[in-house]
Amino acid sequence: MSRQVVRSSKFRHVFGQPAKADQCYEDVRVSQTTWDSGFCAVNPKFMALICEASGGGAFLVLPLGKTGRVDKNAPLVCGHTAPVLDIAWCPHNDNVIASGSEDCTVMVWEVPDGGLVLPLREPVVTLEGHTKRVGIIAWHPTAQNVLLSAGCDNVILVWDVGTGAAVLTLGPDVHPDTIYSVDWSRDGGLICTSCRDKRVRIIEPRKGTIVAEKDRPHEGTRPVHAVFVSEGKILTTGFSRMSERQVALWDTKHLEEPLSLQELDTSSGVLLPFFDPDTNIVYLCGKGDSSIRYFEITSEAPFLHYLSMFSSKESQRGMGYMPKRGLEVNKCEIARFYKLHERKCEPIAMTVPRKSDLFQEDLYPPTAGPDPALTAEEWLGGRDAGPLLISLKDGYVPPKSRELRVNRGLDSVRKRATAEASGPPSSDTVSRLEEEMRNLQATVQELQKRMDRLEETVQAK
Repeated sequence: MSRQVVRSSKFRHVFGQPAKADQCYEDVRVSQTTWDSGFCAVNPKFMALICEASGGGAFLVLPLGKTGRVDKNAPLVCGHTAPVLDIAWCPHNDNVIASGSEDCTVMVWEVPDGGLVLPLREPVVTLEGHTKRVGIIAWHPTAQNVLLSAGCDNVILVWDVGTGAAVLTLGPDVHPDTIYSVDWSRDGGLICTSCRDKRVRIIEPRKGTIVAEKDRPHEGTRPVHAVFVSEGKILTTGFSRMSERQVALWDTKHLEEPLSLQELDTSSGVLLPFFDPDTNIVYLCGKGDSSIRYFEITSEAPFLHYLSMFSSKESQRGMGYMPKRGLEVNKCEIARFYKLHERKCEPIAMTVPRKSDLFQEDLYPPTAGPDPALTAEEWLGGRDAGPLLISLKDGYVPPKSRELRVNRGLDSVRKRATAEASGPPSSDTVSRLEEEMRNLQATVQELQKRMDRLEETVQAK
């Protein structure tokens, strides 16, 4: 009689625990827009979600601890003129968030510590370059102020937020159809994309070259999503020819056959993958589902191991994923999701059952910290670097807010004037530019007066 050996894993018994009612965010109006993004973004300071708004696009930002019923007149971030499709917090500044919208723009916002008191209408910088709606936003994981956006014009733009300029462009010659997903590699040297032309591509964005390409990773016609996972592998979610949902693991050096391909169910929602590089666990969340599946990725066959599934009664309209530094390590929490219901946002903690309250070093290896490893110029110059790691042994304390420095002022006025001078300027344009110049001159005069007063004070002493 043969005995079946059960694979040992410290994550076999991971379980999901939804937060109590008083720890949820109640009475929020989640966006009704049809789009395959998470609609929610979280970090150790704030929770943001895309909400319904009349006369344009808006999203709600709340301090993480401000749970309970949300005031219906709570201030929103409302600078877009059409619905917001995607939002993402900057990994190197917990007060900075970027948003992409149907109005074809990307906006970068700075949220003060403590949250908003008044509606936020003026972004730090507006990034204009797409000709159709912008549905994907992704910050570079290790380079400061580098932001990627993908639009329905089949174009990927990489921005230097510090200058407000598009520094790299991947045009329709790379992606001839709608882009479904974009993901950075851990060191930010490559991006992985999935497209409506049924191809998954691995691209070196600085050179604009396709490093590897896989045609039809899944046979179905529904959208495919792809993310980088550990050791040069990618994971894809998609559909079979019979419309069954699938998850597959691929070696980027040998894309002919998958390392693992598993069929899940026949639901119609697109699966959004979230990968944790510290534990090698990937979580699959489907829009419209009421469950979260999770798998462990190993370096030996069969490579992709099903762990378990968290199920609840209500379906999810979107999902946010907390970075590792925002978790409660004393409770052995290895992941936390923010599940969007129709009128509620519900935190769900993924926990490893352990009896000890001591810090569990095997669960929490050094993880990505908030400091960038490179400047935008270094990355554009060809350098790559992994994230700067921090230990969570003594818990994580968010640093004080860092100012996002953007080169604005006279330069932006001149750039706009130059762009608008290519055709005959309208009287409105001239008036607006003159008004901006007057405001800037008044600011300069006010600063000069302050300097004079300061000099007088120093001389008097």
